[in-house]
Amino acid sequence: MTSKNPQQLSNISYSRVIHLSHQIDISIPTWTGDPSVEFTSVAKIQDDGYYLRRFALGEHSATHINAPNSFYSNGTSIDQYPASSLILPAVVINICEQAAVNADYVLTISDIHTWETEFGEIPPGSLVILYTGWQEKWLNQKAFFNQDKYGKMHFPGFSYDATEFLITHKQITGVGIDTHGVDSGQDTNFTINRLLLERSLIVIENLTNLDQLPPQGTTLIIGILRLSGGSGSPAGIMALF
Repeated sequence: MTSKNPQQLSNISYSRVIHLSHQIDISIPTWTGDPSVEFTSVAKIQDDGYYLRRFALGEHSATHINAPNSFYSNGTSIDQYPASSLILPAVVINICEQAAVNADYVLTISDIHTWETEFGEIPPGSLVILYTGWQEKWLNQKAFFNQDKYGKMHFPGFSYDATEFLITHKQITGVGIDTHGVDSGQDTNFTINRLLLERSLIVIENLTNLDQLPPQGTTLIIGILRLSGGSGSPAGIMALF
C-alpha cells in the first residue's frame, strides 16, 4: 500500500506528526474498578483465512477522552461530539521539575503567568496540556498510581483556581495530561473533571510523548470511537506541528 505525503493532500502546514496515545495491551495501568483490557482471537489465518480479534476495555482506559455524561446525567455523550470540536490548537505547560519533587503538585495561576512570560499569551480556543513526566511511569502501574499505605494516590494535576482561570480568562477549549486524571491523585471527587465537563470542555487523560511537543504551535487531531451513549472513549490522538 503506497501513501502520499499528507502535506500534498491538504493545506495544513506542519513539519512533524506524532502519536500522543499509548499503545493498548493487557498490561496497561487501569483505574481501580475499571474492567481489565482483554483481547480474544476470533479468527486465525491458518484456520479461517484471515486474522481477527475481539477486544474489550473501559471507556476511560488507555489514552482517552471523557464526556460530560460521565458525571452529568443530561450531559453530552461521546458520539454527539461534532467533528470540528476534535481538531484544535494546543499549548504545553511543563511542570516536570515540580512534580519530580512533589508528586501532589498542582498547576497554579503563577505557573501560567510564568509560562506566558516566556512563551506568550495562551491563545483563546487552545487546549492546555500539562506535561508532568508521568508518561515515563506508564509501564509501572505501582509507580503510575503511586498509592501510599492507606491506598491514597499521589500524582500531579490541575488546581481548581488555575483551571477556573484558564476557563474564564483564557477561554480554553479543554485540558489534557499524561497522568490518569486531570484531577490530582488526592482529589477523589473529580473536581476538575466536573468543572470542565459541566461546560462541555475537552478532557484528555493518559497522554504520552509530550516531551516531543513545543510549548505552543501544535494542532491536535483527536480520534474517538463514536460509542452510542458513551461516557468517553479510548482516543487515537495525533499532534501536528
